[in-house]
Amino acid sequence: MRVLQINSVCGVGSTGRIATDIHKVLVEHGHESLLAYGRETHPSCSHAIRIGDSLSIYGHVLETRLFDRHGLGSAKATQHFCRQIERLAPDVVHLHNIHGYYLNYEILFSYLKTAGKRVVWTLHDCWAFTGHCAYFDYVKCGKWRGGCYLCPQKSTYPASLWLDNSSMNYRRKVAAFSGVPDLTFVTPSSWLASLVKQSFLQPYNVQVINNGIDLDVFAPTPSTFRRTHGLGNKFVILGVASQWSQRKGLSYLLALARTLATDEVIVLVGLSEKQNKELPIGIISIPKTHSVKALAEIYSVADVFVNPTLEDNFPTTNIEALACGTPVITFASGGSGESVGGDCGHVVPTGDLVGLRIAINGTKSAGKLHYSGACRERALLLYDKWTRFADYLIVYTGRGDGT
Repeated sequence: MRVLQINSVCGVGSTGRIATDIHKVLVEHGHESLLAYGRETHPSCSHAIRIGDSLSIYGHVLETRLFDRHGLGSAKATQHFCRQIERLAPDVVHLHNIHGYYLNYEILFSYLKTAGKRVVWTLHDCWAFTGHCAYFDYVKCGKWRGGCYLCPQKSTYPASLWLDNSSMNYRRKVAAFSGVPDLTFVTPSSWLASLVKQSFLQPYNVQVINNGIDLDVFAPTPSTFRRTHGLGNKFVILGVASQWSQRKGLSYLLALARTLATDEVIVLVGLSEKQNKELPIGIISIPKTHSVKALAEIYSVADVFVNPTLEDNFPTTNIEALACGTPVITFASGGSGESVGGDCGHVVPTGDLVGLRIAINGTKSAGKLHYSGACRERALLLYDKWTRFADYLIVYTGRGDGT
């Protein structure tokens, strides 16, 4: 079986690592695997196919910013890529994030509807069934259920500076994504699966496959991190994000800094330079890193991982922390709480800062050792990448539920 995966990035970020991990599973099982990407890449993806170039991406960004036509640029790049797909002749086309300024979804799906190939689409957010946004919980918008208009998030990713084209975008997505002969959706969380079943995509089969991670890398890992950063025996509260937006709950971590005891410190990974300049006392900033080994060391040194996300699918940061033996505290938003079960941490009502502090206090009182064994055991049982991503082999061959 030959499988072609398509994603905005390759080998970097959560979705990029998921794609390359699925690639490794396919190769391990004796299948042919191809990767295609649009933007950022890791040296390990030297064999991957680049869709378009920097010029086509810049043009797509401009079209998005001025006219709110995200996913409708990159026409020539997508036409060329469809011809490449035809030459490569994959049995399965596996889509991940097709947004990200590099693909024209109308051209791609026009091809897929007549190509006679099995299509699998893993949704990492909600963009596929809205007229603009990737998430809508934060602004409590439900227009996506019947047709978007007057978008309250026009200025958020994929940001439009002038026009609100959400109504037309919604109708064009309905037309483009409907009627694909052999399409199965996969979501990493039950939460997102339930939303898909409420959207115009509900006629399709939807399956849940949790994200998996490399449990050989993400494991309790000794390091000199405490000594290097002068942490001593302080209680370390960790937060990790590839981009710290308000959606990721940065304001709650900044507020927690005002409640820190003298023996506590917050470590945040991935802040921008601008955000670094505005940090209160009690927060240590670590630059964003693509090194999974460095991340494992940081997760391992933390006493608790706090993820105050306000809208999310199934954050891999949660399961990376669990795999390193670190308990997780998160808001009950999206699918974030689905990974925290048993004696592995706490799920707090979304937006409850006092509840967040109480949960941290409880974790501190019990001590990390109280949680570590259960955290690691849960990761081994549920989130091993070789097991989780092997589930895709069943979907690829059409033997999954509902097909």
